[in-house]
Amino acid sequence: MKIKNIAILGGGPSGLFMFKRLIDAEDNTFNIDIFEKTTQLGAGMPYSELGANTEHITNVSGNEIPELVTSVADWIESLPKELLDRFALSPEKYNDYKVMPRLLFGMYLQNQFELLLNAAKDKGIAVNVYLKTEVIDIIDIPDRNQVAVKTNKQTVTEYDYIVICTGHTWPKKLEGKVSGYFDSPYPPSKLAFKANHPIAIKGSSLTAIDAIRTLARHNGKFNKDKSGRVSFAKNEDSPDFKMIMHSRNGMLPAVRFHLEDPHLLKDAVLSKEEVEANMLSNGGFLSLDYVFDKNFKQLFKDKEPEFYERIKDIRLEDFVEMAMDLREKTDPFLLLRGEYVEAQKSIKRQESIYWKELLAVLSFAMNYPAKHFSAEDMLRLKRNLMPLISIVIAFVPQSSVEEMLALHEADALEMIAVDANSHVEANDGGGIEYHYEDENKTANKTYYKTFVNCVGQPHLWYSDLPYKSLMDQKVVSPAKLKFKSEDAALTERNNNVEEVVQFAGDYYLSVPGLSINDNFQLLDSYGALNERIYIMAVPYIAGFNPDYSGLDFGEKASSIIIESLEKN
Repeated sequence: MKIKNIAILGGGPSGLFMFKRLIDAEDNTFNIDIFEKTTQLGAGMPYSELGANTEHITNVSGNEIPELVTSVADWIESLPKELLDRFALSPEKYNDYKVMPRLLFGMYLQNQFELLLNAAKDKGIAVNVYLKTEVIDIIDIPDRNQVAVKTNKQTVTEYDYIVICTGHTWPKKLEGKVSGYFDSPYPPSKLAFKANHPIAIKGSSLTAIDAIRTLARHNGKFNKDKSGRVSFAKNEDSPDFKMIMHSRNGMLPAVRFHLEDPHLLKDAVLSKEEVEANMLSNGGFLSLDYVFDKNFKQLFKDKEPEFYERIKDIRLEDFVEMAMDLREKTDPFLLLRGEYVEAQKSIKRQESIYWKELLAVLSFAMNYPAKHFSAEDMLRLKRNLMPLISIVIAFVPQSSVEEMLALHEADALEMIAVDANSHVEANDGGGIEYHYEDENKTANKTYYKTFVNCVGQPHLWYSDLPYKSLMDQKVVSPAKLKFKSEDAALTERNNNVEEVVQFAGDYYLSVPGLSINDNFQLLDSYGALNERIYIMAVPYIAGFNPDYSGLDFGEKASSIIIESLEKN
């Protein structure tokens, strides 16, 4: 059997799952090189010091993590007391239903990578790991059926296949040029400063909560009384410290609750046959309404028949309106407290909040076949369903909620709802002016000395791809979705939707990232696939995978890629 030389670009969580697939493959005909730009395998950005401090915690528990080599609980049992003390943990207090410090989880992932490296050695699989090595270019060599990888150390190596697993990317635009301006809150160590003034935070997602947890600790102190209630007191030298979240929907993400079946996601993805059958009956497109019915409505039939009767005939847009109605009418911090109480009951009784759990299932299920939606359905998804999903399935851990409520009570945290046209204008002398219309349509312009962009991982466009040769060789192409109706395309264009483009006589919607097929292989502008190059680097495929779900995404995508590799 021919040995296949393969490179994994990026040694974070996605690279870890891809490596495990290769090690577990039945034929074991791979020689594997792994390129990682940092000094730590497994952790990636979110679970290393690039994305976390001691105060940052995961929003998943051990029982929700896809299977690796050993369980988190078993690994924690093996840790020295000094390390556990650093994170205020003990094997007795930890269980698989608890979240954990992100840096500690990064150490777990690193340990799992090391165990897999040992397994590869035992199986006689050749593996080379290149740490502190960044891939700066990729060159396709079709006449030799090879692909070359060029690194920052000026090495160029050829492979039969590569899998791009480079993970999170946070481009810097004004940070370092404008005083007090931060393009992202990462690495969080840069937010470890005193600020005796209001700070503008753009967004209200988990990314914003990361920034909030760090800034709060350097400008005040959290306390917990005997009843467990958390309070916050500002430092004496930071009396004017305050964080103001600016959110387009004026809402906070939902609170983590008990998941009845954390691995339900695995069985949710539509089969190839189901997708093809629906496309055949829908003009060559996968219907968003079909996915909504199949992967959401129908799942209530047995579990919650009364709820099923309520929603079985309603449109996706009507369900979103129904679910968002309460959130839009209630003060976000009042709602957060109510959901916190509801989530506590869910965890204590080990009873799921079923519609929220199934919304996570829907999100995961539609992610992989989303490239087969029409442009019209993708716009419906982005405008209607995704705002609800992004709020409900964030699963904010309880300790984060307790701190946010304490900060709000101490007048150190508030929320401002801004309009879709809100924007930030950087000042030459430092800081920014936030321009927005409030809920009363009143125009506002507010100066902030410090601004932190916390909208989360940006969806990067074709032009952001760092591998110049792939673009020059036209191996890659911008992702786009065809309109089912020309009239719909023209309506969007008349409404100044700049992403509507014309190609070969048809209308398309440009979406972020690169065009890929169902196996995560690159496609050129005419739809021809490149069998040598796979990509599961989520920022660069977000147009065709609009809602990627962290570790679950890495596990599922790697399973699809290994299946394709084993057929080649």
